[in-house]
Amino acid sequence: MTTPVCADASTAAAATTGHRRYPSFSSYVRARGPVLLRTARSLTANPSDAEDLLQTALTKTYVAWERIEDHRALDGYVRRALVNTRTSQWRKRKVDEFACEELPEREAAPAPDPAEQQSLHDAMWRAVLRLPDRQRAMVVLRYYEDLSEVQTAELLGVSVGTVKSAVSRALGKLREDPELGPVR
Repeated sequence: MTTPVCADASTAAAATTGHRRYPSFSSYVRARGPVLLRTARSLTANPSDAEDLLQTALTKTYVAWERIEDHRALDGYVRRALVNTRTSQWRKRKVDEFACEELPEREAAPAPDPAEQQSLHDAMWRAVLRLPDRQRAMVVLRYYEDLSEVQTAELLGVSVGTVKSAVSRALGKLREDPELGPVR
């Protein structure tokens, strides 16, 4: 018997023979699959890899289904399987190096277009100006004036932790700024 190909990871586990042996597993996958897939997507950059990761974690969960005593804690079990599987994947990643007699010539990188650089600088500055006053001050002192967190905190009369958290929030806002979107 062949296993049918499924459209996504949330239905793939239910398509295996497990839906006959553990109907509660199939119900769990149908109910919690989308939530678990979002968790998997947060662990990988590629949606296809996230589906594969979730499928692997669900397979591990299926194998351990009888040993899991508290089925109310299944989400935690699957999330732990997701994280452990992802960690194992990047640990196993191997980079092959090959020795060669001659080093390849490096191609000269094209000089950046001054107009594009100025456009990026202007967009960044407009985004910084849209930040709240306190965050803007901290970003300017940290990144434009190149002050340390301690120096910035002393200058503004706040704690270092306040500087760290405010700068973190400001950088998050800058990352989400639509005007800076194409730069990423």
